Amino acid sequence: MSFYQSLDRFLPRRLQAKLSLLVTALLILLVSLVGALFSDSAEKLLREQIGRKAIEVAQSVALNQQIIDNLVLKNAAVIQQVAERIRLATQAEYVVVGDSDGIRYSHPEPERIGRHFVGGDLDPALKEGKAYASEAVGTLGPSLRGIVPIQDANGEIIGFVAVGYLLSNINTMIHDKQLEILSYVAIVIIFGIFGASLIARGLKAAIMGLEVHEIAALFHERNAIIGAIREGIIAVDGQGRLTFVNPAARRYLGEAYDSVLRGRTLREVCACPDLVQALDVGTKQLDQELLLRGRPMIVNILPLEMERGGLVASFRPKDELDRVTRELSHAQEYSELLRAQTHEYSNKMHTIAGLLQLEAYPEALDLVINEASGYQKLIHTLNESVPDPVIAGVILGKYNRACELKIELEFDSENSFTDVPPQLNRDPLVTIIGNLLDNAFDAVRDTGNHPLVKLYLTDLGPDLIIEVEDSGPGVAAEVADRLFETGVTTKSGKGRGTGLALVKRAVTGLGGEITYSDGELGGALFTVIIPKTREAHHE
Repeated sequence: MSFYQSLDRFLPRRLQAKLSLLVTALLILLVSLVGALFSDSAEKLLREQIGRKAIEVAQSVALNQQIIDNLVLKNAAVIQQVAERIRLATQAEYVVVGDSDGIRYSHPEPERIGRHFVGGDLDPALKEGKAYASEAVGTLGPSLRGIVPIQDANGEIIGFVAVGYLLSNINTMIHDKQLEILSYVAIVIIFGIFGASLIARGLKAAIMGLEVHEIAALFHERNAIIGAIREGIIAVDGQGRLTFVNPAARRYLGEAYDSVLRGRTLREVCACPDLVQALDVGTKQLDQELLLRGRPMIVNILPLEMERGGLVASFRPKDELDRVTRELSHAQEYSELLRAQTHEYSNKMHTIAGLLQLEAYPEALDLVINEASGYQKLIHTLNESVPDPVIAGVILGKYNRACELKIELEFDSENSFTDVPPQLNRDPLVTIIGNLLDNAFDAVRDTGNHPLVKLYLTDLGPDLIIEVEDSGPGVAAEVADRLFETGVTTKSGKGRGTGLALVKRAVTGLGGEITYSDGELGGALFTVIIPKTREAHHE
């Protein structure tokens, strides 16, 4: 049987009472030890102070010229008068002045004047000329006294001064000080008992009022239930470290059953950037489709309502039909991008071929150089100002789409999007930029004038700012107030009115805001502001 088990037999069964008793006992022990040490230190300090005071008073008497002169003249009457005046002023028990033979010339009891000084501790003063404090038994009883030699003008020792305080009075002072310390100790213990009770009660409340055996039972039940669930479940703390992984999640993560996962980050455990990125966002996400080790998963993420933060994520494999559908959707997107590039470059190649047939070689060369330099300039600008490949990719794709539609997409070299927080989900950003540009393209493609769309990105300050401005006709007043509602559009045709609604939903999901105003180009100006900080995403 362990020491704890032996001790536990004598403690109350209830956790709150047990904690209160243990904390109180420990507090009483510690405070009592500190009080005893402090009491001992106070006693030593008081004795040192009284001894120092006795020496200082004795030194002042030994330097009194009236005392010195009358000691030489052996005038006890004057010495007694001066010594008594000093004794009363300093509240000493006695101020005794004596000659080099130890004969008293002053004493609180005048009848003892002329007799030898009692105590046997004069030699260091009379023979060595030292000033010191000592404890000895005199005619008035045990006392702590300071003894100082008296010297004449030639430096000869002609006597001594003894200033004393009775030990009985000193002990009374020490006792009073100890009682004061004891009262403080008692007050601390009383407050400590109250504090221990509060701590125990708070801990009890923190564990939902459960006893130790109830917590153990719940723990085993939880493990049994979670182990039987075929859905993968993981939990991470506020620093992104794994705190729980059930057996199903271990299989999906590709980790052995006996491998140690607790305390490691998800990045260390497996190559699953989608899930890591979703967890980094830190917000509630339901039925999100993510890749886990190359396998499509439906993921749900819920924040933990705890001070230290954290998240719980559950995921399950998506069926084959959904996987094929998603891959087909991606293929269609890539096909659209390649089609736009192919169409644009086909037109350029036809133009170059025509110039070559006309033997307009300088013009053909200029066209090739301009086309290459313009595209390379955009790529260079994107590499410098938008290093994130996902965001840069959507901008480059929209640039190709704009070229196909004969729309000028102006991307300012002063743009800066280099400080995008790594925990910020890129999918909503792609939705925001892509849909705003598509909306702008639709607004300017049928205007007849030189169609122009401007994209402005900046990450200066605490927010990410995205602005898309077009030279179109703007937004009609009758739909301006409902512009971000699903189905509301200024364009004709079916399937319209979803782009801006998706943008609004993505912006809201990132904790940002979107506004609309009239732009300088005559069309619409959409401004999106997204906070960088994680806390702002939670607000």
